[in-house]
Amino acid sequence: MPSPAPASSSTDTAPIRFVEFVALIAALMAVGALGTDAMLPALPDIGRDLNAAAQDLPIVIAIYSGSFGAAQLFYGPLADRYGRRPVLIGALAGYVLMNVLCAAAGSFHLLLLARVFAGVSIAATRVVTIALIRDCYSGRAMARVSSLAVMTFMVFPIIAPSIGQGVLLIGSWRLIFNGIALVSTLIAAWFALRMPETLPRERRVPLEWRRLAANWRFTLRDRQSVGYSAAVVGLQGALFGYITSIQPIVADVFHQPQRLGIVFAACAGTMMVGNLLNSRIVMWLGMRRISHWAMTVLIVVAAISLTIEKTGLETLPLFVVTQAVTLMCFGLAASNCSAMAMEHMGAIAGTASSLQGFFVTTGGAIIGGLVGRAFDGTTLPLHLTFLTAGVVALTLAAIVERGRLYRPT
Repeated sequence: MPSPAPASSSTDTAPIRFVEFVALIAALMAVGALGTDAMLPALPDIGRDLNAAAQDLPIVIAIYSGSFGAAQLFYGPLADRYGRRPVLIGALAGYVLMNVLCAAAGSFHLLLLARVFAGVSIAATRVVTIALIRDCYSGRAMARVSSLAVMTFMVFPIIAPSIGQGVLLIGSWRLIFNGIALVSTLIAAWFALRMPETLPRERRVPLEWRRLAANWRFTLRDRQSVGYSAAVVGLQGALFGYITSIQPIVADVFHQPQRLGIVFAACAGTMMVGNLLNSRIVMWLGMRRISHWAMTVLIVVAAISLTIEKTGLETLPLFVVTQAVTLMCFGLAASNCSAMAMEHMGAIAGTASSLQGFFVTTGGAIIGGLVGRAFDGTTLPLHLTFLTAGVVALTLAAIVERGRLYRPT
C-alpha cells in the first residue's frame, strides 16, 4: 500500500530546465484545448458541409469532452506500469491520426466517431502531465509549477477561437483539424526528444486488478485527495458553465455578439493573472491560505453579481469586471486544490491523477452542460452556479482541514 508523502515537503528533481519543463507541460495541456476551442467558429460550416442539424452541432464538442473525461481512468494505471513516455507518445500519435481522419470525414457520423477517439487519445495528456509534475516536484514547488503551466496553457483557450476563425478565412473547417494534427506532431516530437522517463523501473506498478483496486481505494480514502478533488469538480463545473453560457449571454442578454472575443479574452486573461500571481506567492503564503481566501472572495463577488442582476443594474462592462474577478479567484483556488489533492499520491501519481481527473472532468462537464441548458435569457444561472460552487468548495475545504481554514501550511 502506498504511503503518503509529508505534506510539507517540497522537492525539485526535474530532468530538464525549469522554464522548458513548464513550457512543455503547458504545450501538452494546450493540444487538448485546441481540439475544443478552435472548433467553435467552425461548427456552422461543419453543419452545412456534412448536412448536420444545428441542434446536433454541439455534440462535436460534447462527445470529445465526454470521451476525454472517461478515458482518463485507463491512462493512469498504464502510465504507472509502462512509464510516462511510451503512454504519452503513443496517445499523441493516436490523436494526430484521429484529427487527420476528422479532416477527411465525409459524413457527420464519421466525424463524431473520430472525435470520440480523439478525445480518448488526448486524455493521456491530462493524466501524464500531472504525473510528470508530481514525479519531479512536491509541496509548494508543485503548486508553483502547476500555476505557471496553467497560466501558459490559458493563452490557448483565449486565442484558439480566433485561430479557428483565421483559418476559416483562408480555408475550410478541415484545415483546422489538419492544423491541430500538425501542432500535435511538433509537440510530440519535442516531448520525445527532450523529456526523459521520470518513473524509474523500480517504482513501476504491475498492471494487476487487485493492485489497481487497492490504489483506487487509497486515492478515495485519502481525506485530502477526495475533499479537494470534489472541490475542484464544483469549481470546474462553474467554469464549464461559463464556457457554455458566455456566447448566448453576450449575444442575447447584452445584445453585443461582436464583443464575444473581447469578453472571452478579458475574463480568461484574469485567470492567467491569477495563476501567475499564485506562482509568485505560493512559496511564501502556502496553498491552503491562498485557495481558501480565493474561495471566500469568489463567494463574495458571486453574491454581488447575483444582487446586481436581480436589481436590473447589470451591464456588459459590469458583467465583465465581476466575471474577471470571479475567474481570477477560480484560477487561484483550482490550481492549489488540484496540487493539494495530489500531495499524498506520489507513489501512485499516474493512477491517482487519472481517477481524480475522471471525476473532475466528467463531473465538471455534466455540471457545465446543465448550466448551459439552464440558460433562461439572463445571467442568473451562471451567477448562482459560481456562488454555489464557491460555498461548496469552501465547505469541503473546512471538512478536510477540520475547520482550520486559511492556514499557511
